[in-house]
Amino acid sequence: MYKLCNMEGELQGCNRACTGIENIDEAITLLEQNNWDLVAAINGVIPQENGILQSDYGGETIPGPAFDPSHPASAPAPSSSSAFRPVMPSRQIVERQPRMLDFRVEYRDRNVDVVLEDSCTVGEIKQILENELQIPVSKMLLKGWKTGDVEDSTVLKSLHLPKNNSLYVLTPDLPPPSSSSHAGALQESLNQNFMLIITHREVQREYNLNFSGSSTIQEVKRNVYDLTSIPVRHQLWEGWPTSATDDSMCLAESGLSYPCHRLTVGRRSSPVQTREQSEEQSTDVHMVSDSDGDDFEDASEFGVDDGEVFGMASSALRKSPMMPENAENEGDALLQFTAEFSSRYGDCHPVFFIGSLEAAFQEAFYVKARDRKLLAIYLHHDESVLTNVFCSQMLCAESIVSYLSQNFITWAWDLTKDANRARFLTMCNRHFGSVVAQTIRTQKTDQFPLFLIIMGKRSSNEVLNVIQGNTTVDELMMRLMAAMEIFTAQQQEDIKDEDEREARENVKREQDEAYRLSLEADRAKREAHEREMAEQFRLEQIRKEQEEEREAIRLSLEQALPPEPKEENAEPVSKLRIRTPSGEFLERRFLASNKLQIVFDFVASKGFPWDEFKLLSTFPRRDVTQLDPNKSLLEVKLFPQETLFLEAKE
Repeated sequence: MYKLCNMEGELQGCNRACTGIENIDEAITLLEQNNWDLVAAINGVIPQENGILQSDYGGETIPGPAFDPSHPASAPAPSSSSAFRPVMPSRQIVERQPRMLDFRVEYRDRNVDVVLEDSCTVGEIKQILENELQIPVSKMLLKGWKTGDVEDSTVLKSLHLPKNNSLYVLTPDLPPPSSSSHAGALQESLNQNFMLIITHREVQREYNLNFSGSSTIQEVKRNVYDLTSIPVRHQLWEGWPTSATDDSMCLAESGLSYPCHRLTVGRRSSPVQTREQSEEQSTDVHMVSDSDGDDFEDASEFGVDDGEVFGMASSALRKSPMMPENAENEGDALLQFTAEFSSRYGDCHPVFFIGSLEAAFQEAFYVKARDRKLLAIYLHHDESVLTNVFCSQMLCAESIVSYLSQNFITWAWDLTKDANRARFLTMCNRHFGSVVAQTIRTQKTDQFPLFLIIMGKRSSNEVLNVIQGNTTVDELMMRLMAAMEIFTAQQQEDIKDEDEREARENVKREQDEAYRLSLEADRAKREAHEREMAEQFRLEQIRKEQEEEREAIRLSLEQALPPEPKEENAEPVSKLRIRTPSGEFLERRFLASNKLQIVFDFVASKGFPWDEFKLLSTFPRRDVTQLDPNKSLLEVKLFPQETLFLEAKE
């Protein structure tokens, strides 16, 4: 406590002399961002060429602003425990500025970042690691040096190291880490939920908060800051287990009682308080008083006296809550909110969107530009004296209800319960950023209800307006219409961009469709040509097979024919002269006793099968192929000679 008080007193003088920052809270915020490393915080704020600061710790020169004794704001604090003192500008002192080296040291499943000047030794790195890893220096082997093993007394500058270095620690003399059963139990604890019953000492109020086992102690303290407005650095806790020594430790390994654990938090008292701080606190008190007075005056403007306002607030407190605490499903919570709102203020009220905040975003923003709407978030608080007046007189006014229904998606949330308030602040920080979350966090109870007007943009969601409860129907309507004008201008641009994009996409689709049809037509032509070629090939094959078959038959008939008799033969001989359709003549001698079938075979052996051609005689004209093929030539009167002609059958 004494060290913290000295640090705050020291910051008041050193802060102004070194950085020019007048706000002590801003200086403390910078220190928290740099893990209370004053050197790193100052180096991150001031440029090095402005001057140097000299450290009393090691005699090293550190960049900082120049000291001007003639300027009262730069006068150092009278505290003798200050770690830094301003000196003359750097152009008057020629000293070598230290070179900072970054080390990332790996040990089992942990990584430790160490930043040292190159004038330090290897042993100083081990001393830092001893505090971080809880490993004695004597049991520690620091490996990874590019020059091989080094002694603890070796100065880093002599190793000629780069700015960023990677090392690792070996502990051959220490036992291995705990067994897998312990790891399994830890993993099971990480998946459990812890109920923390936190008592705010100053106001004697309890908060019931649920946290998963994987949440850290730091996250708990930040959530408590959201509820109590006590900064983490000013929180004084009771009830944490002795093993909870580090704020980065998760709840599962901190030793908390499962499933419930009681804690007490209060504001750390600071004995060091300057006259300026006292004046600021006094000013804050007057500001709160003025604001509260304005709220009550606004309430009277609606024609409601103070007694009626307090009576309505008291009756509201006696009713059931607008929203259940720690509701798992946001849609179920909104159903209860809508039902309770209707029971209190009647059925003429805005249509509240039933679903999560993400679903409301989808309904309002992630549709076609012509169908988009503004998102109105109504934040209710039962403990505000303005809530009943705002809901009954303004939010349920027919003109407001009609305008909201036509142009807005309305989503609601109740901040009366601490858990619901913390849950909404988390959602707000995720969707709108820390600035909006901080704005809502700093709103006083009697400034509620709040009306947030949200407009969806291409890359983010923009909060157009935050309307407090101390307003009138006309002012509320004017602010809604002003937001609508901004939204309409943006919507027209979005519609134009969307139409142009759709036109480009339509042209592209038409081109793609024409290209597809062209490909199909080409493919159809190619397939038809392939079918035609295949059919021609098939017919050609059939023709060749038929010709081969006919040729085989012709050859067999030709070989089966009896030999042609000579003109002078002992037996009677018949001489036949056959005219073909092409005008050629086939002549051959046959025995008069030969059957007519032999004449048919002869004609077929010349390529004129008798089933395709008929053999005709002239005088008398008759179809010889109709005669009995088993009769002899003498019997059919084709003796001693005859002229015949071939004619294709129909």
